[in-house]
Amino acid sequence: MKLSIIRSACGSLRLHPARPGSRVSGFSRRCQPVCPANSRLILRSASAASSGGTNPKVSVHYGKQSRKNDGVECDTSLSEVVQSTKEAMLAMQRRHSTVQPLLAIIQAGEDDHLLEISKKIAGRIGLNITQICLTKECSEDEIVEEVLKLNENPRVHGVHFRLPPASLTSRVLNTLKPEKDVDGISDLNMGRLVRGDLSKGFVPPRASAVLDLLEKHEAPLEGKTVLLIGGEGPFGVALQCLMERSGVIALKSHWSSKSLQSQVMQADAVVLLGAENMDFPPSWVRPGAAVIRCEPTLKTDEHAIEMSSKSGLEYLVAAYRTQNVVRSCSRWLQKQQYQPWHLHSLKLQPLTPVPSDIEISRAQTPKPVDQLAEEIGLLPEELEAYGRSKAKVRLSLLDRLHKQPDGKYVLVAGITPTPLGEGKSTVTIGLVQALTAHLKLNSFACLRQPSQGPTFGVKGGAAGGGYAQVIPMEEFNLHLTGDIHAITAANNLVAAAIDARMLHEATQSDKALFNRLVPSVKGVRRFSPIQISRLHRLGINEQDPASLTPQDVSTFVRLDLDPSKITWQRVVDTNDRFLRKITVGQASTEKGQMRETGFDIAVASEIMAILALADSLEDMRTRLARMVVGTSRSGRPVTAEDLGVSGALTVLMKDAIKPTLMQTLEGTPVFVHAGPFANIAHGNSSVLADKLALKLVGRDGFVVTEAGFGADIGMEKFFNIKCRTSGLRPDVVVLVATVRALKMHGGGPNVSAGAPLPREYIDEDLSLVEGGCRSNLRKQIQIAHLFGVPVVVALNVFTTDTQAEIELVCHIAKECGASDAVPCHHWAQGGRGSLDLAQAVNEAASRPSNFQFLYNIEMPIVEKIRTIAKKVYGADDIELSPEATAKIDYYNQQGYDSLPICMAKTHLSLSHMPDKKGVPTGFVLPIRDVRASIGAGFIFPLVGTMSTMPGLPTRPCFYDIDLDPVTEEITGLF
Repeated sequence: MKLSIIRSACGSLRLHPARPGSRVSGFSRRCQPVCPANSRLILRSASAASSGGTNPKVSVHYGKQSRKNDGVECDTSLSEVVQSTKEAMLAMQRRHSTVQPLLAIIQAGEDDHLLEISKKIAGRIGLNITQICLTKECSEDEIVEEVLKLNENPRVHGVHFRLPPASLTSRVLNTLKPEKDVDGISDLNMGRLVRGDLSKGFVPPRASAVLDLLEKHEAPLEGKTVLLIGGEGPFGVALQCLMERSGVIALKSHWSSKSLQSQVMQADAVVLLGAENMDFPPSWVRPGAAVIRCEPTLKTDEHAIEMSSKSGLEYLVAAYRTQNVVRSCSRWLQKQQYQPWHLHSLKLQPLTPVPSDIEISRAQTPKPVDQLAEEIGLLPEELEAYGRSKAKVRLSLLDRLHKQPDGKYVLVAGITPTPLGEGKSTVTIGLVQALTAHLKLNSFACLRQPSQGPTFGVKGGAAGGGYAQVIPMEEFNLHLTGDIHAITAANNLVAAAIDARMLHEATQSDKALFNRLVPSVKGVRRFSPIQISRLHRLGINEQDPASLTPQDVSTFVRLDLDPSKITWQRVVDTNDRFLRKITVGQASTEKGQMRETGFDIAVASEIMAILALADSLEDMRTRLARMVVGTSRSGRPVTAEDLGVSGALTVLMKDAIKPTLMQTLEGTPVFVHAGPFANIAHGNSSVLADKLALKLVGRDGFVVTEAGFGADIGMEKFFNIKCRTSGLRPDVVVLVATVRALKMHGGGPNVSAGAPLPREYIDEDLSLVEGGCRSNLRKQIQIAHLFGVPVVVALNVFTTDTQAEIELVCHIAKECGASDAVPCHHWAQGGRGSLDLAQAVNEAASRPSNFQFLYNIEMPIVEKIRTIAKKVYGADDIELSPEATAKIDYYNQQGYDSLPICMAKTHLSLSHMPDKKGVPTGFVLPIRDVRASIGAGFIFPLVGTMSTMPGLPTRPCFYDIDLDPVTEEITGLF
């Protein structure tokens, strides 16, 4: 037999037998007396005198002789309630075999009378009970503390207070979650009862028991008169509401009422409420009338216990409470299932001319994030709010909805862009606004978090634009929920650990290092778990520090990093060209341990790529551990696990792994998560955001995610890296094009950020448009077809585009193999301006997709690089530098040859030459170097010269960004 363990404040341990199969639970509690309005119900019936007299005889005895018929009625009711509850329980467990309803009883003192009754009823039904004993001197705060713990315990489905009335304060009652208030005494549940809405609340068990007895005694009840005497609390209100709903004429009276006698004599039944020790002469009760007394049972004298036990009424109350617990559990299980959306979109009133992005964002009031979460089927416990407009979503959602079919998966990519960008984020947001706010189809946008570098540099923010934005755009573009800051902290902790370890190894003997790495604590020396892992990787199976040989000690303590082969750099989320190469260790305290290193921008950190590709906290921990930070002098790769820092990195990243929920201007949901660049990393939002969204939208919904830069960059990596990692398969590619970018690829002059557009991009020029369509647009459609996915071209319309140019683009795109091609006006009109795109995507997604990877993962590294260069970029071949060749040989030796390829290449051309537009041909792709992100899980060849730290222009965006100190409104963001 298992035992439920309860420890009282005095420290005595009490063991209560629990139902076989129940869990063992432990509590250490302190509290002062608080007891529920748990009552002893005494039923008395009056009958006509057997001697033929006219005066009725009313039983006023509290003993056994007057209770025979009433006991039968109680037993019958009890058996019926127990049986129906047991059947409901069995039906529920046939569908959910591992679920076990649990009632928690919070009581003051150690009176086990109620527990014994509840255990007997629970045993007959198959329900678990746990008891929390508080001291008789506990405070309101201590009670609330226990309630809050039970609120957050998903295994507890009901809470019953066995506390004195004085302790059942409004704060205590309303702290308890209404869905666990199986006594129905919180303000919310009482209000639901009064209103007649019991779909979410509970009928108080005592009220159910009284009504049950009345029905048994006076069936049918409709039209009968029941007098309620005394008691002004919630029990009386609940009972009166239930009676009136059953057609009973329920009258209230008081002991001081002058007309009490006449009221009693006219009633078909009398219910005595409250704790008053009052009674009335038996002669007042009409023949056949029932009298029910509800008395508190805090006192524990033997007589009271005997009476209530004999009557069976407390058992009936306990049975109804148990019924509520099973009902609560059933509702909880229902909430765990997929919930249909009830999304209320926000109305847009587009203005002409279109105001600035920040003015549009500020003019729209976003829904509270908890409201948005409820509308899309998220549970309150799955949300971690960061202010009013954004929240982290817990990964437990994936476990809850693991059986839910995924929705349709849509990738937004683009043609080779101008330096200004072509609006993929805006198209993404316009598309989901159209799908959900206008077509009423569930949809989710999954976007990358913008880096602070471009926000304050040249490009500006990445929240979309015009009437297709994520709001509030200030919060989206600045800090958000701190994920990039967490990555910066984690990355730089690794960098600090590298330099510190090199210093200590250079200045200490093996013995000194060992004594400091494995210190003696209270005379005992032990390896930490992470050190044991390192020993195992070294082939040392000893776990006792004293058992290591001197050679083992030396091997264990010395990473022996080669300073010239350290690949890990520090990061900062700012464009700062002067940090590209720095010297560290110049202070005298570093004892001459100087070396050259540098900074990358934070989003270029491997930890960012890991965040984007991990599919669980455990997976992220594993990936962080295997990050290679450099090479030892003997040629062995040194990992974050070798440094002993991987556990700490996971701690720093534990919140960053949760996607952030926001919304569009029209109130549709958005996940913002991760932000790797596409030219120096894989350029996609996180796997986890996509997986969560695919479950939430349902089978017929859409998840629209974006890949960075052109299809040759972000889309190729999305397919070959992200889809390979996630196991997800896309249904449609939306290829974004603009007339200005097509003109550039058709032979137009160069476009520079911050400079006025040449006239060719403002005036109509159909020949330039056609040239771009038949070169770059055609090639990008062909790239998508390499992977077997249908393509819909979305022409992001600008005010300078002419109708003839728009029609020409759509016509040629279809000629080149697009399933459809439509103009999009979301920037000026919001979702309504993307309705044609939404309908085209919906139609394309209904067709079968024949997705395939571009290359076999087991191909040699060189062949995988060559395949991408020739099939995607159109190169004749590749040319490896001696350094690149040596690196590939090294990676082959280390067993990294089966990783996918992440090309680091300019985004401004299909080739490695940024000024070569359209579709360059006749070139050989130079591979300058090859590096590896082992934690993220890919090899990245460097094509030409690629900078991982951008610089600021002559006039950065920050010139226009300011804050009103009075209103705290931000200006100048775009």
